[in-house]
Amino acid sequence: MVKIGNLELGEFPLLLAPMEDVSDPPFRAVCKENGADLMYTEFISSEGLIRDAAKSVQKLDIFEYERPIGIQIFGNEIESMREAAAIAEAAGPDILDINYGCPVHKVACKGAGAGILLDIDKMVAMTAEIVKRVNIPVTVKTRLGWSQDTIRIVEVAERLQDVGIQAISIHARTRQQMYKGEADWSYLNQVKDNPRLKIPVFGNGDIDSPEKAKAYREKYNVDGMMIGRASIGYPWVFNEIKHYFETGNKLPGPDLEERIKVTKKHLDFSVQWKGEKQGILEMRRHYTNYFRGMPNFKPFRTRMVTAESYDEVAGILEEIHEVFADYQF
Repeated sequence: MVKIGNLELGEFPLLLAPMEDVSDPPFRAVCKENGADLMYTEFISSEGLIRDAAKSVQKLDIFEYERPIGIQIFGNEIESMREAAAIAEAAGPDILDINYGCPVHKVACKGAGAGILLDIDKMVAMTAEIVKRVNIPVTVKTRLGWSQDTIRIVEVAERLQDVGIQAISIHARTRQQMYKGEADWSYLNQVKDNPRLKIPVFGNGDIDSPEKAKAYREKYNVDGMMIGRASIGYPWVFNEIKHYFETGNKLPGPDLEERIKVTKKHLDFSVQWKGEKQGILEMRRHYTNYFRGMPNFKPFRTRMVTAESYDEVAGILEEIHEVFADYQF
């Protein structure tokens, strides 16, 4: 049984990665219904929380159906991160996660996210202060290192454990790689082989099929997996992986009816959370992903991403159901 603090997550939990502009409550809802064991919010700026910025504060929204749920924060100032941790804890999550992995320039080059991998001592000091500040389990998501020649992930994981984190998720790329090239999970084996390390280690990077998930589980000795890009437009990936673990057989993929049903459910959650206008606007980034691979779909996509009312989108979904009734994925 994998545990973070007192949270029991099963024998081999599948985590939904925190993804900016993706992992909001509506998306988390459909992932939860399709097998995600633990999810995190989008990363939230510590400075935004301290300034009470509306966009940052709204990202604190969590709902009972999501539990267990973690709130993820990022920043480059220790005192700001301490304050933000307290604000996040007050929102009632089960876990507080620290983002030490975001590779994008505007974050990393200010010393936050993966940028802190250039200053491991500061990373450890910041983590220690956050652990002391809150009363819920603290976890970390990070990368292997800043670059190939600065990888110190075995040391990093041990030192973070020693100051109190209760799990670590490792994206098996460096910051320099961004999302390119192949993730190198062999470093995760090295982390797990450290006899001093007792906390769960979750692997992240390139898990995009049940077959790969099973192969990596058997080869790399991790305690669970964090799935990001493979879940976008395809929340079924969690249950498909679990079924493959248990049986060795692949579940049939979702048919058109199931895709439309989940798209509409996602849309419903989005409108309930953000209101009709904003909810519809924020759903636009998801439509292409739900119907990826369908021929001659562009006209429908164009209409969906320009539709301005809930009824209009719902009508287009009904039309898709009729026009593509015989299409087999």
